Amino acid sequence: MKTTSFILLAALWASAAQAETIGISISKLDTFKSVLLQGMLEHSKSIPGLRIVSETADGVKEREIEILKKFAADKVDAIIVAPSDGDLGPQMTKIAEDAGVPLVYVNNFPSNQSELPSTQALVASNEKESGTLQAREVCRRLNGKGDVVVLMGQLFHAAARMRTEDIDEVFASEACKGMRIVERQAAYWSTQFGEAQMQEWLRAGIRFDAVIANNDDMAVGAIKAIKASGRSLDGIVVAGVDATKDALAAIQAGDMKVTVLQSASGQGAMAVDVALKLSKGEELARENFVPFELVTPENLQSYLPKGQ
Repeated sequence: MKTTSFILLAALWASAAQAETIGISISKLDTFKSVLLQGMLEHSKSIPGLRIVSETADGVKEREIEILKKFAADKVDAIIVAPSDGDLGPQMTKIAEDAGVPLVYVNNFPSNQSELPSTQALVASNEKESGTLQAREVCRRLNGKGDVVVLMGQLFHAAARMRTEDIDEVFASEACKGMRIVERQAAYWSTQFGEAQMQEWLRAGIRFDAVIANNDDMAVGAIKAIKASGRSLDGIVVAGVDATKDALAAIQAGDMKVTVLQSASGQGAMAVDVALKLSKGEELARENFVPFELVTPENLQSYLPKGQ
C-alpha cells in the first residue's frame, strides 16, 4: 500500500513539474480570430497538464501591449499573440525577450520578422499563396479579361498588403493582362464596411466583372450590397479568402465563386505546438506555414465540414 501511495505521489509530482502555462493575446475576436482562438483551446485539451490563459484586446493596440506585459510579468512558459498591427512586433519582441519568455506570433507577420530571436517564431499561412490562388482563379473564370474592384483589409496589416500585391502580380502576367483594376479601397476586413464601400461604387456607376476581397467578410458584404441594389450577380465573380461558413454558404447559393481556405484552427493548433517546443528550448524555423487551399463550386462539397 505504501508503495502504491509513493507511485501515485511521484506521478503527481511529475505531472506538476510538466505542467505549463501559455498566455494567449488576441487583438480582436472577428470571425477568423474567433476560430483561431478556438483552435488553440481545442488543441490544448489534448495536451496533459497544459493550462491556457487567454485575453482579448478588443481592437485597442495599447491593450495588446498591456496584456503582453502582464503575461511576461506572470512568467508564463510561452506567449502566443495575434497582433492587429505588424508594427507592434519590435515592442512585443523586446517585452518577451527581456522577460525570457518565448513568443509566437500567429496569423500576422511582425515587421521585425527577419530579426526575431531564436526564442520567437511565426505561425501563419504564406500570403504569397492566398492572393495568387484567388486572382488566378478569377482570371481563369473571366478568360483573362475583365474589370475588377478590390476590397482591402487594413493597409498596415501584412496580409492585406501581400494579398493585394499578389493580385497586381497575377494581373501583370501574360495570361491575365486583360484584367483591369478599376477601383480599390480599404474595407477593414469588415462585412459592414465591405457592404458600404460596394454601395458607394454602385451609386457612382462603377461597372465591374469581378469583386476581389482580401477576406470573406468583405466579400459577403459586397454581395449584400449588390443584391440589395437589385443588380444580378450573374456574370460577376466574387472572391474572398478564409473559407468562412458564410462564404461557403454564398458559394453554395451561387452568389460567390472563389474563396481560399486559410485554416484558422490549423494555425491555432500549430501555434500551441510551436509555443511548447520553444518553451522546452527546441530550435525551430522562424516561419511555420499552414498551406492555403483554393475552394470553388467544383470542390465545395469536400470543404463544407471545414468552414470557419
